[in-house]
Amino acid sequence: AMATEHDPDTDSGFDLEQGIFSHLLELRSRLIKAIACVIVVLVCLVPFANRLYTWLAEPLVKRLPHGAHRIASQGASSVSTPLKLAFYIALFVSMPVIVYQLWAFVSPGLYRHEKRLARPLLVASVFLFYCGCAFAYFLVLPAAFRFLTAVTPAGVEMMTDITHYLDFVMMVFFAFGLCFEIPVVQVILAATGLVSLQKLKSWRRYAIVAAAAVAAAITPPDITSML
Repeated sequence: AMATEHDPDTDSGFDLEQGIFSHLLELRSRLIKAIACVIVVLVCLVPFANRLYTWLAEPLVKRLPHGAHRIASQGASSVSTPLKLAFYIALFVSMPVIVYQLWAFVSPGLYRHEKRLARPLLVASVFLFYCGCAFAYFLVLPAAFRFLTAVTPAGVEMMTDITHYLDFVMMVFFAFGLCFEIPVVQVILAATGLVSLQKLKSWRRYAIVAAAAVAAAITPPDITSML
């Protein structure tokens, strides 16, 4: 009988391909679960799309002068804009599930001390992002619209397109959500040894100038929103 010889290099290459293939299958499974969660939440929100847009527009509507109103400059925007908002809210609501699926895919490759650090940071990042959105909705947007309606020239009727309003509000939400992630970024930089406390202190004056520049770019042109 002839003995079959195995090439170690061939076996290791085959194991590597099998490992990559299994990881791709798991990644696909995690992505499907995350997308399915977004779709389920979206389907549940679609019947309330118009009501959700009314809630989103409340900071503006409360501060519109008498006789001012919102407009839909495109024929289908009165339908598509509330649906787009429902999709954005479905993404926000599904974010814990999306982050969990990401964590479940990455965590097996982490060391124990890395897991102890990453787990609270993931929870904190989602919580802080929601806090940033709430800060923008309850504090920033009312102050911004109060200023914009106050400086509207006499004889000019203020009318806001619903699609442009949604895009503006989503941009503000996203910007403030990212700004509220700065503590998480600082913890990661310090934990990995890339920066030290003294270096962070030395960068403070430059960070304040950079924050002022970003605030001037992403907010309406009034000092209250910028601050």
